[in-house]
Amino acid sequence: MHQSTSSLKQELNEDTQVLETGYEPRTAQKTIHTNCRQNRFNVAVCHRRFGKTVAAINQLIHSALQNTKKNPQFHYIAPNYTQAKRVAWEYLKDYTRPLGGVANVAELRVNFLGRQISLHGADNPDSLRGIYSDGCVLDEYGNMRPELWSQVIRPALADRKGWALFIGTPMGDNHFKQLRDYASDEDNKQWSLCEFKASETGIVDDEELKDAKREMGDNRYNQEFEVSFDAPIVGSYYGEILNELKEQGRIRDIPTDARTAKWTAWDLGMSDSTSIWVCETISGEIRVMDYYENAGQSLEHYITWLQEKGYDKYEHILPHDVEVRELGTGKSRKEMLEEGGLNITVAPKLGVEDGIQAVRQFLKNCYFHESTTQTGLNCLRNYRRQFNEKLNTYMEKPLHDWSSHCADAFRYLAIGLNTNNSIKRSDWSTPYDTTLNKESYKQQYI
Repeated sequence: MHQSTSSLKQELNEDTQVLETGYEPRTAQKTIHTNCRQNRFNVAVCHRRFGKTVAAINQLIHSALQNTKKNPQFHYIAPNYTQAKRVAWEYLKDYTRPLGGVANVAELRVNFLGRQISLHGADNPDSLRGIYSDGCVLDEYGNMRPELWSQVIRPALADRKGWALFIGTPMGDNHFKQLRDYASDEDNKQWSLCEFKASETGIVDDEELKDAKREMGDNRYNQEFEVSFDAPIVGSYYGEILNELKEQGRIRDIPTDARTAKWTAWDLGMSDSTSIWVCETISGEIRVMDYYENAGQSLEHYITWLQEKGYDKYEHILPHDVEVRELGTGKSRKEMLEEGGLNITVAPKLGVEDGIQAVRQFLKNCYFHESTTQTGLNCLRNYRRQFNEKLNTYMEKPLHDWSSHCADAFRYLAIGLNTNNSIKRSDWSTPYDTTLNKESYKQQYI
């Protein structure tokens, strides 16, 4: 995004020289900078072509110049490393060049005046563990793993009381929306929120916005330019269905029932995440009660988690490759889990596209215990088709990102339960007894 060539003066402090970087913020961008000066944690919801990345990079530079601590470090994080390099690297080099910035291309880092700003991808959270940070920007946070903030970035800011700026465009009712709502709560004193609609900023002219709306359709236009969180994520496989479930009251806290059949379904990661869904079934209703995900852990870790939660005696559905023997041990992971006391059911092998269609049907009978499945629900909402930028069209295969393992585990749940005849019911009009007012959930909330 091109910015005006007139200069913004960056001050080291009141007693030292004034430096010019060539950045002139628009009025809307100044709001972000003001909020960052007045609050420690900031959320900015921006329409497309707003210039949020330019504003973010210059906020990092300005904060670095103002910082008086020893060896200050600042970080810009995009959903992946390639995106960080593509959208922010040239801006970082250009705006630090007048400050004598020395660029390290291999590490996407610029050093200037005893300060350091580096670019990172959220797809490799381990590269960020153990760092300290005086300030951090998370660009398009809705495309990142939700736990990146709580488990990695927030601890990195603690000892030096660093700040954070979350910027992005809406992608449905996901963790970015939850963070936006949190920042809007006046009781959260360290947080600020600003939102920028294209119809109000004047950055994109009216005629261009009218053309965009005609070509994009209302849902996508409202999401991309009017910063609406109500529209399903474009290309999402399950977003509209989950929105319907929410409207019908089927995503809420629900009690467990001793008379139900109980299951878990897993997607086992080797070097990346393992995801586990927990559910109860009775006469055709699927009550999804819990979700857990972790990375870099042994099978013993997940067995321990199941035992601590009381899920170890459930029936556990795993993908077909769980039966493959490992070269190191000569055992399959199925055998190792069975030795840990788990009852394993292997889901039949089914193509991804057929599995996605099975999930879409499966969801129509589901109820979600909201407080313990929110992370999983965010993943399902985000799970979407790949977009081919060259052809400007969506492909038939799903995008592999932070939501994939969760969605795969849910697909195994749908396939596994269907195979076990656990979700068939011939007469939905006849309620059955439950622990909740002697009514079925389906009759009560629909």
